[in-house]
This record gives sequence, C-alpha cells and structure tokens, in this order.
Amino acid sequence: MKRLAMAILAVSVLAAGASAQSSKVGQRARNQQRRVAQGVKSGQLTAGETAKVEKNEAAINKEVRTDRAANDGKLTAREKRQVNRQQNRESKQIYSDKHNAAAQKSGDTEVGARRENQQDRIANGIASGKMSAGQTAKVEKAESGINQEVRSDRAANGGKLTPAEKAQVNSQLNQTSQQIYNDKH
Repeated sequence: MKRLAMAILAVSVLAAGASAQSSKVGQRARNQQRRVAQGVKSGQLTAGETAKVEKNEAAINKEVRTDRAANDGKLTAREKRQVNRQQNRESKQIYSDKHNAAAQKSGDTEVGARRENQQDRIANGIASGKMSAGQTAKVEKAESGINQEVRSDRAANGGKLTPAEKAQVNSQLNQTSQQIYNDKH
C-alpha cells in the first residue's frame, strides 16, 4: 500500500511537469518525514523535538509552494540551493535529536500507554503522508504540553497523578486524539 501511494505521488509529480531537481526536493522531504516518523515511533524523538522539526519542515514546504507559484511551478537554481541548505539543516537537526539523551518516556501507567499509542498514530500518519508537517507540528506541540503537565504533576505528587489529574490528562488526550483522527482523515 505504501509503495502504491509513493508510486501515485511520483506519477503526479512527473505529470505536473516538475523538473528532475524539483522532484529531488520532494523526495528529500519525504525521506526526512520517514526519518521523523521512525524517530517518533521508536521514542527517539520527544514530542517537543518533533514539533520543532515539523514546524521547520512546514515552513520549508510553504516556501517551496510559494516559490513554485511565482515561477510557473518550478524552482530556480538559486531557490533549489536555498531549499537544499534548509533541508540539510533539518536533516542534521533530526539526526541530533534522534541521538541525544532525550527520549519519549511513556511510563507504565494507563496515561503513559495512551500517550505511547497516540505517538504511534502520529508516526503512522507521518509515514503514510496523511498528516502534513504543519498538522504534525500542531499535534506534537499539544502532546508536548500534556507531557510537561504530567511531569509537573508527578513531581508535585511523589511520582503519581491524582484521580483529578488523570481525568484532566485523559480529557486533553481525547482532544488530541480527535485532532489526530481529523488530520489523518
């Protein structure tokens, strides 16, 4: 199924008359999205790291769309070099984030299992192309906020969440879950 989706995407890019270099820009973006999805799924990327990378990817994608719209669907040689430099920086950031000491920790609790499940759903959305970089950045920012809240609550309560805190976190996770579903569909 993934191969079919990639084949359809490749055909549409060629049918649109994109140059070989422009398709390299798109392929590079897809490769980086795969690396992010793998990092999210494995827990190597935290929600905060993913949100930052995806925000930057969304900005690059927007710039490419704007540049192409201004040049009859093509990028100039200068624009291609600029996008390549930006993608190089993002690639290095992805590598750095995946190999630093920070890791997504979900814990052994129901809340932790739920957060891990949502990270898997986000990773699948990224890998399948159903979630854009901008959508992923927004969802990961929300997940990062929830993670920070859980850490703070646990620190204040000897490592545990009170029933009221669990209910609040579950409510927030429900909202984020719905956003993931909406973005993927």
